[in-house]
Amino acid sequence: MGTSGRRTVRDLRRGNRAMLLRALYFGGAASRNELSAATGLSAATVSTMTADLLAGHVIVEAGHVDSDGGRPRVLLKVNPAYGYAVGVDVGETQVRVELFDLEMKERARAHYAVRSAKHDPELVARHILTGVDAVIAEGEVRPEQVLGVGVGVPGIVEPGPDALVRAKTFGWEAVPLGALLRAGTTLPLHVDNGAKTMGQAELWFGSGKGTRDAIIVLMGSGVGGTIVTDGDIYRGAGKAAGEVGHLKIVAGGRACRCGARGCLEAYLGAEAMLDRAGVVADSADEEGALARLLEEGSPVIGESVELLGVGLSSLVHLFNPERIVIGGWAGLMLGGRLLAEIRAATAANTQAQPFRPDTIVLGRLGPDAVALGAATLVLEPFFRDAAFHESVPTIA
Repeated sequence: MGTSGRRTVRDLRRGNRAMLLRALYFGGAASRNELSAATGLSAATVSTMTADLLAGHVIVEAGHVDSDGGRPRVLLKVNPAYGYAVGVDVGETQVRVELFDLEMKERARAHYAVRSAKHDPELVARHILTGVDAVIAEGEVRPEQVLGVGVGVPGIVEPGPDALVRAKTFGWEAVPLGALLRAGTTLPLHVDNGAKTMGQAELWFGSGKGTRDAIIVLMGSGVGGTIVTDGDIYRGAGKAAGEVGHLKIVAGGRACRCGARGCLEAYLGAEAMLDRAGVVADSADEEGALARLLEEGSPVIGESVELLGVGLSSLVHLFNPERIVIGGWAGLMLGGRLLAEIRAATAANTQAQPFRPDTIVLGRLGPDAVALGAATLVLEPFFRDAAFHESVPTIA
């Protein structure tokens, strides 16, 4: 019998380090005793592991806490200056590039406008690569401290080194975005659907935190979503699960940008709502135009709330989530004024037993959460593999 599946001592140590790091990162500063209780590791193992992590500046001391009858206990936390992550949001009208430290505090940002009618893949790739260089320089960090680059894009992203992107709204059919970017950078690269990166950000840091089963809906120009089951993002057999915008809510209804009819996105999202109201607006003007529709009390807004309730009801019946989070700039604009109406419309279409209206909440991370979520793609392997670069100075 082969031994390729057996864990080595090195694997065990790496797993223990990863467990400690995750406990500190998601649980906050903690003493060694608290880490032992949280992870189930022995006090001796925690002591050894934290000594190694302190020596490598992966974690730092974060003050003291009184103990019962003994010396104050030292608190530990992940060193925010140990490494940095770049998050990229490829949107309808701009490419946004941001540099974050390990506390997910923004250190630098760069924006590049794109024409809403044309998203040339080579131009988008150049904007991303230029932005990566710019934020690293502005943030005054060494390139070797950058753990990687995460990119959120519309459409379906096929796994693999080329990261093929199929985004009909951009006119992209199997665009090898990963290959285009790797031609210009040696940094580790991660590409995913933008709605899923926003969903992961809300799951880690926002309104989805603490849930095991959730639906995160992104409403911008279009509609996307993330399905979280048992604490993980559900991707499906072809990595295309979560296309909430293409749930069918009207048989043979309005034409959708995907080519089908009756999709949720054909009625919701800023582009569809404005079109239904007879308002002509370029992507760059959608936010102001939608705000005016809300101010005017357009009947389209009321109809949109009802249709959103129908779509959310289908998700409740399919997945029975603990929480539904509405995000994206259009979702936050609509939900900020009409959350009670959205909850009521969902309840009116849903069996009472699996649903409580107050489980529908707004995202906490704002309309720019896609880039933040893209940066978390970089942190996932950092916490999973616990493979660290050479020591760096601690923060001042």
